[in-house]
Amino acid sequence: MANMELIKKLREMTQAGVMDAKKALEENGDDLDKAAQWLREKGIVKAAKKASAVATEGVSKILIEGNKALVIEINSQTDFVAMSDKFIQLSNEITQAVLKANAKSLDEALKAKTSTGATVEEACTELTARIGEKTGVRRFEIVTKKDDEVFGHYVHNNNKIAVLLVMTAGSSEHAGHDAAMHAAAMNPKFLSQKDVDQKWLANETNILKEQTIAEGKPADKAEMIVRGRVKKMLAEVCLLDQPFFKDPTKTIDAYLKDNKSTIIKYIRYEVGEGIEKKQVDFAAEVAAQMGQN
Repeated sequence: MANMELIKKLREMTQAGVMDAKKALEENGDDLDKAAQWLREKGIVKAAKKASAVATEGVSKILIEGNKALVIEINSQTDFVAMSDKFIQLSNEITQAVLKANAKSLDEALKAKTSTGATVEEACTELTARIGEKTGVRRFEIVTKKDDEVFGHYVHNNNKIAVLLVMTAGSSEHAGHDAAMHAAAMNPKFLSQKDVDQKWLANETNILKEQTIAEGKPADKAEMIVRGRVKKMLAEVCLLDQPFFKDPTKTIDAYLKDNKSTIIKYIRYEVGEGIEKKQVDFAAEVAAQMGQN
């Protein structure tokens, strides 16, 4: 087994991860030069250099098989790569592998085997080495419904937004599709007011209080004004309270009731949400790359 000193030296030489360096040394009898060559041949060295890159593009996908559904975000650094055949094929392989493995964590997802026999992590590393751009799985969730429950789902045609709903028995799949499409467009933060994160609510309420005070509202009316603004805000961020985009005279809740449907779980993934996107000067980046060659 490779000792820590050799692993450290190999990592300094190649920037490879601990486990990759350990495996390379074990495969090559603790020979540093052969291990480094092995890492290069596997594309791990090139991929390691991209490990710190920020990947904010990619796809959000849904795969449903029986009572199980997977929502997953798979990233690339640019939209150009996200639309390439190689990335699309990889994302399909990953989606199938993660659901089949019934992964419970990102670590389990990365260890899931694709149809080629490679793990998800190895497949991402291999593509990163081939295209010179970081690719990988950012997040996923596998949901299991009961036999009589219904999935509602929608993936926008650019594969950037995916919405999955779990609905009670007897719910309309058509209504589920409409509600999921609405959620994709309107981006509600929560399903209903009882699902609102209380820490988030307290922070937002405090902001509204400060704004009301700054507006110079009378102290005896400020509290009532804040309550009204909080109520309006909650109606804007909760899916069931939002006006249905196809018929604004009804809330989503009313539309679902008209269709004898009830949502019990809501998941929405949008590619890159929550990640700060780096602004890149394309001409400068090209010039820098030319200077390195």
